Amino acid sequence: MYNHEHSRLTGIRLASVVISVSTFFAAVAQAEVVATVNGVAIEDSTFELYLENRIQKPLPQVTAEERELVLSELKDIYILTTQPRANELAADPRMKAQIELQRRAALAQAVASDWLASNPASEEEIAAAYESQALLAPDLQFKARHILVETQSAAVDVIARLDAGADFEELAQTYSTGPSGPAGGDLGWFSPNQMVAPFSDAVAALDDGAYTKAPVQTEFGWHVILREESRSNEAPPLDSVRDAVKANVEQTNFQRYLEGLRAGDQD
Repeated sequence: MYNHEHSRLTGIRLASVVISVSTFFAAVAQAEVVATVNGVAIEDSTFELYLENRIQKPLPQVTAEERELVLSELKDIYILTTQPRANELAADPRMKAQIELQRRAALAQAVASDWLASNPASEEEIAAAYESQALLAPDLQFKARHILVETQSAAVDVIARLDAGADFEELAQTYSTGPSGPAGGDLGWFSPNQMVAPFSDAVAALDDGAYTKAPVQTEFGWHVILREESRSNEAPPLDSVRDAVKANVEQTNFQRYLEGLRAGDQD
């Protein structure tokens, strides 16, 4: 119920240097030097990876100005990390641990991405997962309106007004505190599992055209509900949800692979 600003020091943070693993493997093999800072070369592969991460768009779309701004930012990182004090800080146990964790996280993501790319879901797996989800879908969808109020007594009063012949939409516009109030309490079509249980149960128990004769309490307050219509809940065509189903299958398969690795870890 990024104007890409040039912030030389503000931009220096760990999140700025976490590089996309998939982009890493696409980097050119033979590096060229784009700049040298305190005797340390900045290779084009490093710069382009950092650039794409910071700009968040394909490299061919990056402007010359953006390249200069980001290169200047990257130089600042190299300036700071080539200071004598940087070597001292790098020896600190907590900093060593932080660097090691960052390295491990990047490698773990690389291994996971490589495994997923090498083990795509088969058509059989996708079809089976789709059918399984379709069987779990509720039989019906409902079209309903509701009036949400803060107290049980207020809900009882609304029901009394309905019993006396008041219009549900008008009462919702007048009394409902929910976001659907101005629209007459209209919730549109929904499946039961899209609503909290007390609300869904109350709607399912109604006939089309009927409203609840007792207030329904949820975590949001007290509801008076009008079930307007119902219809069969048909699963969407497989082609329309194929990408999502495929991703779910692959994530499930990866979790099984990871569990196998855990089971084989004897340390």
